[in-house]
Amino acid sequence: MLETSARLLRLLSLLQTPRDWTGAELAERLSVSTRTVRNDVERLRNLGYPVHGTRGSVGGYRLGAGAALPPLLLEDDEAVAVAIGLRTAAGGTITGVEETSLRALAKLEQVLPARLRRRVGALQRYAVAVPRDDPGPRVDADTLSTLAAACRDHERLRFDYRGHDGSATRREAEPYRLVNWGRRWYLVAFDVDRAGWRTFRVDRLRPRTPAGPRFAPRELPEEAVDQVRRGVSSASWRYRARVVVHAPAERVAERINAAVGAVTPVDDTRCLLDTGADGVEALAVHLGLLGFDFTVTEPAELVEHVRALADRYRRAVEPGREES
Repeated sequence: MLETSARLLRLLSLLQTPRDWTGAELAERLSVSTRTVRNDVERLRNLGYPVHGTRGSVGGYRLGAGAALPPLLLEDDEAVAVAIGLRTAAGGTITGVEETSLRALAKLEQVLPARLRRRVGALQRYAVAVPRDDPGPRVDADTLSTLAAACRDHERLRFDYRGHDGSATRREAEPYRLVNWGRRWYLVAFDVDRAGWRTFRVDRLRPRTPAGPRFAPRELPEEAVDQVRRGVSSASWRYRARVVVHAPAERVAERINAAVGAVTPVDDTRCLLDTGADGVEALAVHLGLLGFDFTVTEPAELVEHVRALADRYRRAVEPGREES
């Protein structure tokens, strides 16, 4: 049988799992009687832990939220995951959390057992982040919190916005979702003045106070978040291509992520694929992997590259063929 102090820690660890525990289940896990469980629960309550209990056949115990953050008990894998997450947050895309993340990480590492400290240390030492040519903009943590709260409370946002061309406008919108794509954050909202769904770069907006009035939530279109993916991808394409694929649209759509292309039916046996990439080489590979015949007429760079690839592949299977 566990000593009282060790048993309390084990009980606290069980209660921190987000579920209801019956007294019998806890007693079995701790190898004690249900009466001992009740006494231990009272001890935790006296220490400030908000343990809620319900009576009846479906009753049980659950750890609730208190006025202050109580000490947390983490399993080994959970502790490692938290440490990695804090280290990543310290060098991520959100400003204002670097110092607090490092402070929290220092506290965690101080109490980690040696075996876990070695695992975390190995990951930090040998997992190297490759610098990006375009590190991307960073957003303010307070701004993200403000936007998330407005989404939750259905409050209109008033904000100054800087467009892609540098022009400044004042906008009013009903916020619905924050979307993190790569190293950028986007807000999906209903633009009140333009009466339509819009996507805003969070690093380009500055919320105004006070917030606007509450609004009745609209039905969020299923494609609203997908629109962010399509918009982000197409904005970064250096080359765009409209390709006729000789296959039904539904079959092609099964192989195309919405972020890398849009499929439009032409007839029962053909469809139009609007796609793009940073280079014609990647475009050609992507089209070849579709597994369908296709006709490409633009851009000229892609046409020339596909023609060169066709000759190269033909020579690969016909070694004696002379180049024309």
